[in-house]
Amino acid sequence: MERETVLEAKGIYKSFPGVKALSDVTFDLRKGEVHVLLGENGAGKSTLMKIISGLYSIDEGELYVNGQRARIHNTMDSQKLGIAIIYQEFSLIPHISVARNIFLNREPRTKNGNIDRTKMRSEARKLLSSINADVSEDALVCDLGVAQQQMVEVAKALSQNARILILDEPTATLSEREIDKLFSTIRSLRDGGVSMIYISHRLQEIKQIGDRVTVLRDGMTVGTHDLTDVELDELISMMVGRKITGRRARLENTATDQMALEAIHIQSGKVLHNVSVNVRKGEIVAIAGLVGAGRTELMHAIFGIDKFDSGEVRVMGKKINKPSPSRMIRSGVGLLPESRKECGLSLILPIFQNISMAALGRMASAGVLNLLREKRAARDSVKELNIATPGIGQLVMNLSGGNQQKVVLAKWLTTQSRILIFDEPTRGIDVGAREEIYQIMNRLASEGESLLVVSSDLPEVLTIADRVYVMRMGSIVAELDAGETSQEEIISYATGGRGANEAG
Repeated sequence: MERETVLEAKGIYKSFPGVKALSDVTFDLRKGEVHVLLGENGAGKSTLMKIISGLYSIDEGELYVNGQRARIHNTMDSQKLGIAIIYQEFSLIPHISVARNIFLNREPRTKNGNIDRTKMRSEARKLLSSINADVSEDALVCDLGVAQQQMVEVAKALSQNARILILDEPTATLSEREIDKLFSTIRSLRDGGVSMIYISHRLQEIKQIGDRVTVLRDGMTVGTHDLTDVELDELISMMVGRKITGRRARLENTATDQMALEAIHIQSGKVLHNVSVNVRKGEIVAIAGLVGAGRTELMHAIFGIDKFDSGEVRVMGKKINKPSPSRMIRSGVGLLPESRKECGLSLILPIFQNISMAALGRMASAGVLNLLREKRAARDSVKELNIATPGIGQLVMNLSGGNQQKVVLAKWLTTQSRILIFDEPTRGIDVGAREEIYQIMNRLASEGESLLVVSSDLPEVLTIADRVYVMRMGSIVAELDAGETSQEEIISYATGGRGANEAG
């Protein structure tokens, strides 16, 4: 027996100045199901979700909730209909308690109008317990981890009697253990009759948690399938309109014998323990491991962002005394950070200024910035990296995630960096843009660049790398040939299933 439909979008159109975001989109959600929504960045997923949640209005089309025509003009309208959305960037207030966040502006009151803190804490505790959240209602949100904050967002939605939840990239920053716990919560909510729209770029997880899938491309509905009836390769082809090979990008190892970057016996408090890694000229080396293993901390130590207690860093055989970002940049090293929006870009500046910001000395004549030179370099980068934009004056905030990542890369190539450190190079990037990034990385290595890559995506590690170091608890526990290892072997080392002293 087919479950009842709780949400239906029919013939949805939405345009912005110069852009048709949605064109005749159809979508439906059944009671007690997880319906996955897939599509490349710019496919229209976020626009559709913002229409359903009341942030955008419809140009044409109709929405139905529980069989009734719904007129959603703002977020209050959607909340009254039992719809809640949980974004990647949470809407919690850091320095107040979990209970206050859950009931913010809806606090239970005593007869004389004061906040009934006892009842508020009790209700918050019940909600958190119902989703098996290991969170105290009295804790400050700023003291919680990402996974715990996500659970608070879920509890907040349920406190509003939400029966339709929209989850936007819920696993983007979670460890495998945290993902398992989130999936357990999602299954429990589904069994309780809550309906969920699940947006993710991590294709390997959608069959674990989803019931049906709808694919959008270029603002249009491509198709809807039961996830048991469709293969991931087919979904990828639907998303990008072409076949993605999925084969190893590193068809040829271009590494030479020359050492480009060496970190030797790096020791940093309780975070890094006698860590040694190296990258040869023309080589791509990946650092794998669980969240919290010390991978980003190692990259920060190498680049000089964080100081370390002992050990040394060498670039092209030369020791870098007291590494700092400025010294590393002068030595030809660039860092593409994990959070490109917070640490790699100025979103309110145009593309050409972002590309030149780390190489202003090269753009100046007699100490004066040469605007023509700056713009010429940006145009060359846009062409070389195939950055999709109407022009170099476009604000970076208006680009897709994949194109923003290309701008960060262009910035470092403009400094003539020969060693590039990538921290989670494709996080939040759709499958089509991922393949482009892989092709660029492969080309750079073939041209003699050296790449050190941190990635939590094991298929990505095996796709792009020549060698793989595995980290666990601040130490290197294995060094593997990427062409001969497997995801299972990497996970085994990362979780302590194999010996802890294989390398390093």
